[in-house]
Amino acid sequence: MEPVLYLIARFLIACIRVLPLRWVARLGRCGGALAYWLDARHRRVALRNLTMCFGREKSAEEIRAIAQENFRRIGENFACAARTSFMDIEQLRAVMHVEGLQRLYASQREDHPNIVAAIGHFGNFELYARFAQFQKGFQSVTTYRSLREPSLNRLLQSMRERSGCLYFERRTQGAALKAVMNRTGILLGLLADQHAGDRGLRIPFFGHDCSTSTAPAVFALRYQCALYTGVCFREGLAQWRFEVGEQIPTNENGRPRSVAAIMRDVNEALETAVRRDPANWFWVHNRWKPAKPKLSPALSTA
Repeated sequence: MEPVLYLIARFLIACIRVLPLRWVARLGRCGGALAYWLDARHRRVALRNLTMCFGREKSAEEIRAIAQENFRRIGENFACAARTSFMDIEQLRAVMHVEGLQRLYASQREDHPNIVAAIGHFGNFELYARFAQFQKGFQSVTTYRSLREPSLNRLLQSMRERSGCLYFERRTQGAALKAVMNRTGILLGLLADQHAGDRGLRIPFFGHDCSTSTAPAVFALRYQCALYTGVCFREGLAQWRFEVGEQIPTNENGRPRSVAAIMRDVNEALETAVRRDPANWFWVHNRWKPAKPKLSPALSTA
């Protein structure tokens, strides 16, 4: 089955590559609209998540409308991500602009040679890897989790690496990532808006307890990096704006803040971004999985 999927993926990418970006965006939106009706499982997840977060503020009709637009946006973003991966920086400048770069430069002047950006699944999130191309003095770095199908994983990474961003597989390349973090001029982007499993820190997001990755706080503290949030907003059809948020304090009164306090601030900043444009976020992910019950020592060793 994997060779078939690989050939299909290669064919679709070849087709997308030769089409104008706006055509690709429209085709992606059509595909997303169709997926809303065909993919019942993810439709239920999106509606459940939206109702949990906005049920007291919005009507059922408004929530359904956000969910439908969310599916269209997801289709648009995935299709456009394949197309923008083949665009050079000058072509990209016509469809994407960046706000808040001065904050990063100010951090460098304050003896923070590296930056950690807590990012999320907003807009065309594959564009995060292109961020450093809009400025001088930074090397983009991020982590990823490889696909189960080796050929599809190689295809995806070959597209991503065109950005110049350095990718490290989070389960197997930790040592290599640590070595890179000892350099200067590193901009490390870490996704912080997905369920982090049993090892995650359980703190609120939209007022509901969920497992949250501690990686942005841990890396910022360990390598004395300035910490920011980064969000990709959609401005129109195949048009995006990347915003660097306010700096998240990692020290207070000359002492490191707790990881929990830092990540609460990150969650609050990401929640604010979601509220600005609810359809722009990845609602089809099961963000609020309940914690697994812990076995007593006697039961766990039985």
